Amino acid sequence: MHVLILGGTRDAMNLAGALLDHPKFSATYSLAGRTRRPLPSGLPTRRGGFGGVDGLCNYLKQHKVDVVVDATHPFAAQMSANAVAACSKNQLPLVRLSRQPWAAINGDNWLAAQDLPHAAMLLKQHSKAGDRVLLATGGRSLQHFEDISERHLIVRCVDPPQPPPNFDSWTLLTQRGPFLLADERQLLRAENIHILVCKNSGGKAAEAKFTAARELGLPVIIVNRPEIPPADIEYFHYRDVIVCLERKSAG
Repeated sequence: MHVLILGGTRDAMNLAGALLDHPKFSATYSLAGRTRRPLPSGLPTRRGGFGGVDGLCNYLKQHKVDVVVDATHPFAAQMSANAVAACSKNQLPLVRLSRQPWAAINGDNWLAAQDLPHAAMLLKQHSKAGDRVLLATGGRSLQHFEDISERHLIVRCVDPPQPPPNFDSWTLLTQRGPFLLADERQLLRAENIHILVCKNSGGKAAEAKFTAARELGLPVIIVNRPEIPPADIEYFHYRDVIVCLERKSAG
């Protein structure tokens, strides 16, 4: 059975590692190509877009794909929507490997944003001149915050953003998770952070910043996930995906 993994997350990497030597499957790992130094999956890997729904349909036919696993980032809404449409057209099963979204607990001070422009608006409303902001929404989202003035933005992302953002005052931190709680505490204190902005990506790798923010009494602006059409079936752990694939392989 040929499995196409639409990857780009740590969960996708875990799945790829589990399928690498699995006797029942051949698997291909696909990356959008946005990260310049992606972690190696060990599987045959393709990079770049498919060319929309029609391009993905053609790829699935040409490479005789039997099942697609959407393990993309929760904010990769277009790719997920394309996968749903292409699998429907090609009558192929689509399994989604998701992360449970983060949820506020007692002591958190979260401000929910519907999208990135809304997050920028909330940042203006809930910060003041001279505040230092940890901006962890990804390097491709920074244009939404270019109207923020009189604040110092500490931008954390995997790769340096290209082109650089047009910010009045900013610092770049190129870091890749997972992030330890002790390191997040140290970062927020050392950088004298007043407020955080991030996406509700879910997962364990970046969860520690919320504990550190809670301990320090800092507000967090958190961007809600975009709506995406449902897959045939959804799991929250890669081992459950493997069990599902094994059942499909058995017929």
